[in-house]
Amino acid sequence: MHKLMSVATAAAFAIGLAAPAVSAEAATSAPSSVRTTDLRSAIEAHLAASSLSPAQKTRARAIAAKLPAGLTLTPRGAAAAATDSEWNTARNGAIDPSQYECADTPVSGWLDGQLANVNMPNLIALNRLGALDIPAYRTLIFGQASKGDRFGYNGEYTNEMNRTMRDLRSFWDIKSDDISLMPMHGAASFTDQKQVSLTVQLAFGVSPATGDAIAALYPILFAADPALKGGDHPIFTFNAFAYTEDGAPANEQLGISDRIVMGDGVFAGMAAIGLGRTAPRSILAHEFGHHVQYENNLFDSPLTGPEATRRTELMADGYGSYFMTHKKGQALNKHLVVQDAMAFYNVGDCQFTSDGHHGSPNQRLRAANWASDLALATKPRSNVMPSMDFARAFDAKLPQFVAPDAG
Repeated sequence: MHKLMSVATAAAFAIGLAAPAVSAEAATSAPSSVRTTDLRSAIEAHLAASSLSPAQKTRARAIAAKLPAGLTLTPRGAAAAATDSEWNTARNGAIDPSQYECADTPVSGWLDGQLANVNMPNLIALNRLGALDIPAYRTLIFGQASKGDRFGYNGEYTNEMNRTMRDLRSFWDIKSDDISLMPMHGAASFTDQKQVSLTVQLAFGVSPATGDAIAALYPILFAADPALKGGDHPIFTFNAFAYTEDGAPANEQLGISDRIVMGDGVFAGMAAIGLGRTAPRSILAHEFGHHVQYENNLFDSPLTGPEATRRTELMADGYGSYFMTHKKGQALNKHLVVQDAMAFYNVGDCQFTSDGHHGSPNQRLRAANWASDLALATKPRSNVMPSMDFARAFDAKLPQFVAPDAG
């Protein structure tokens, strides 16, 4: 198991990642969540139109003046790759509808509703400062599993998540005792300003002074809109992802353990659209499916670009549905498993030319249906298909999953 990163190691890593972030050209390749041609100017313009008090504006302007001219924020390396999930895509679509190409779904409708009373210019300013990604990056870099961890805003999913994780470890034939399950909370991620600054430095490759300035702006902008609850609004934790550094080049490793991160916002979203009964387990099973892929080197394939990402995401859907249906997994009937699959249907994307393509809603539902049927057809029912046999069976079916609406 990798050791958690110490503050000293993290600081050294941040210095190693730091690079001049003042080129306007960088804005053309940055994700929409943080894209801007000049962050300092954008924040100053927002402050001029905001409802902050004169004293708050004065303080914020003094901090913003410390940002380098022409600064752009671009997530870097392992942090950006690990947290780039289908949930992230749906979240970005709620903030900027041009970033989401599928038809409206219950999840996108719920996200829109959650933002109805939010001060959008203020949220966009926070977004440009990278705030929406801080809970994910902080949990990824500094998170440490604990018996006291709670899942969900009120801890209502804690027992369910812990039980399911134990079941997953005993179900699949991989080494999994080194995979940590961690919750992601919103407001708690912003309480330690020094750690927030270091997270900004690590995630975006900026200097300590710039990290300090950005971290100092967060609480001021949170204060401008109580609807954001200091970061406990679900838009800040609408994500779930798996991470490993096994096989990664040494210069890209963070020195942290294998992990699965589950955000409070995802639990809230599934409950709100009527999928809270079992979908959280299915989401966890999907993320564990990625660890099955990590252990078996299943990310290696002849496919490239969007097709490669789509294959691994649909396969993880399959691993999850097989576990949820199988007698030795969660033993749910197919109706419930297909209902769970709607969680992924709701965040499937239609960005067929994007390297982050996770599969369209219909493709994801087909993969889940197939895996559920496979589990039901197992004879005897107590047999669990070896994970590599499952992968080979999936790859044989993949053309059928993607052909009808592959774009």
